[in-house]
Amino acid sequence: MSLLEVITKASITPTTSDENYSIVLNSEPVLLQLKPEKEEDDDVSLVKRGTGWRLLSTDVEVIELGQSFFKNLKKKMKKPNTFNKDEFFKLLVSYMTEIREKFGDSVHADRLDEDNIVKMIEKLGNFMGRDVKGLIMEACVVLETWEVLESLIVNGLVEHSGLSSLINNLIEKKQSWLLLLCVKHVLDIQTYDMMCVLKYFLALPKNGDSTLINVRKEWESQAMSAIEKAMDMSLGPIRMDIARDASLLLMLAHDGFSVSEMCLHYLLASRNVDEVILGACISKLTGSEIMVLILYLQKWLNKYERFPQVCPCPKAPFELGLKACEWVPSLEDIVKCLGLVIDEHFSSLVLHQEFHGELISLDEVVDSLTAEAKICGILSNLTEALKRKHKGIAGHAA
Repeated sequence: MSLLEVITKASITPTTSDENYSIVLNSEPVLLQLKPEKEEDDDVSLVKRGTGWRLLSTDVEVIELGQSFFKNLKKKMKKPNTFNKDEFFKLLVSYMTEIREKFGDSVHADRLDEDNIVKMIEKLGNFMGRDVKGLIMEACVVLETWEVLESLIVNGLVEHSGLSSLINNLIEKKQSWLLLLCVKHVLDIQTYDMMCVLKYFLALPKNGDSTLINVRKEWESQAMSAIEKAMDMSLGPIRMDIARDASLLLMLAHDGFSVSEMCLHYLLASRNVDEVILGACISKLTGSEIMVLILYLQKWLNKYERFPQVCPCPKAPFELGLKACEWVPSLEDIVKCLGLVIDEHFSSLVLHQEFHGELISLDEVVDSLTAEAKICGILSNLTEALKRKHKGIAGHAA
């Protein structure tokens, strides 16, 4: 049997249900226990059968704990009139405490409040099964325990299968901050989900969501931190220069933008959103949403024209902890998005007069930036030519 045939056969062979083994098992000790089924085998197959396969006792116990917790929580959630936060916290803490005891973790919950539960999730969340995590997220939305849900998102515990439902629920509940955390921390967001998030922030009314205060606070905090580091002599000249560049970049991203526009920063700067996904999202926008997006992009182009010295700061997040620098759209991001808007809605932009004034303004800014780019290109070529000439003269002199 060829290797391809072996793989094909294995792929169609029924396996144990994922519901029973939906956590990451401790595989290394299990593999070390395997032995060949026959010490001497004349079979020329590339795949040899092994014996000794069994799950470690701790893995089995954790799986059983998850199944029991899942059943209990599911039963409680069927009675929404009697199920409340306190009961949910008690059930969740009991479950995670039993997990902790299996592994001897040092995390303790002295009180049944969200802060203690968040700490336990940070340490023990990876031991939860897929179905368990999904049900916990569902309970968090129903009971509006947002800090617990935030912990699940930030610690990468959101399963892809439940992401669409989660995003729809967060939009319905107007939990903008948690939506942005999904964009930041969930690695595989589908086009439909991203489109829902984009349309939500483009149509968000001013002061329409109390959780948006967290967005501005984060940008303000990061900007002030960058300014302080730029003046901190103890960091040394190199890191102070990085902090100075970061402070200018964060100033651009903060000043003059509304809170809802700051939310758009995350979408345009996200590495999860390529041109295909962004183009598909933009193609579904309505006229009013297109106008909001064009005005947002125009702000960015005006800023990059006014401050041509500002550029991305990839070292700032790692050297100085200025994570917000990762979420500032570059000039390339802005131009790419604008190009997609024009490509996807060219007819509407031409036929509807309300867009003409903004497009004329954009054209002027783009022409200015293009002229600067040409000058920079000439200077760059001249600099390279002078460097080569200098090296040649130095070589002859030697």
